[in-house]
Amino acid sequence: MIEVKNLNKSFGDAHILKGISSTFEKGKVNMIIGQSGSGKTVFLKCLLGLHEPEEGEISFDGRIYSKLDIDEKRLLRTEIGMLFQGGALFDSLTVEENVMFPLKMFSNQSKKEMLERVNFVLNRVKLSDSNHKFPAEISGGMQKRVAIARAIVMNPKYLFCDEPNSGLDPQTATVIDNLIQEITDEYQIITVVNSHDMNSVMEIGEKILFLKDGKKAWEGSNKEIFVTDNETIINFVYSSNLFKKVRESYLKESK
Repeated sequence: MIEVKNLNKSFGDAHILKGISSTFEKGKVNMIIGQSGSGKTVFLKCLLGLHEPEEGEISFDGRIYSKLDIDEKRLLRTEIGMLFQGGALFDSLTVEENVMFPLKMFSNQSKKEMLERVNFVLNRVKLSDSNHKFPAEISGGMQKRVAIARAIVMNPKYLFCDEPNSGLDPQTATVIDNLIQEITDEYQIITVVNSHDMNSVMEIGEKILFLKDGKKAWEGSNKEIFVTDNETIINFVYSSNLFKKVRESYLKESK
């Protein structure tokens, strides 16, 4: 479990995160949502250790990050997989070399062992025939799947995804959503996804943390969104007529 207690973060006079507390459980897709400027990106970077909060604590299965020494933090980082918004693949490296990169950085495996692991995760994301292709030679959706393979190649306990569907068409976005959910359940990873895609939230959001103006405005599951009477989350989610109709239909069926 990742546990966040009373997290506060400022930049100069700007108070970005204001006392946020939450928990993220194993085997669930945990979504962070909110409008631009709500603090969700800063929150994610605090979880990753890229920003140091002025107040509060973040613990990974009981390990409080701020109390870890350098070696302990390095060990924790080997347990974290990261899927960046743009994929962040190395253009000059092949698919195989991109996925193998974390293994070369953090493991002591032989070349044969690393290649076996790379082939395993590429097969898992259905890219078993793409080892020697370069990122420019494959589609955007395939690049995201390569990025997912790289994120899980170290068999992480924690997977962080920053806007995984950014720039993808709806059909490809659904493929990526399903893959993230399958991997989370299959390997019992703690997955945290920063997203503005409400289709993703409704499809795979087993736990949702909604931030507004740097505060926790609501949290619950994608099922609970349909029945909540919290006006803040209702106004955010149901600004679209499509989602309004889905909510109305759900409420009628539940009566």
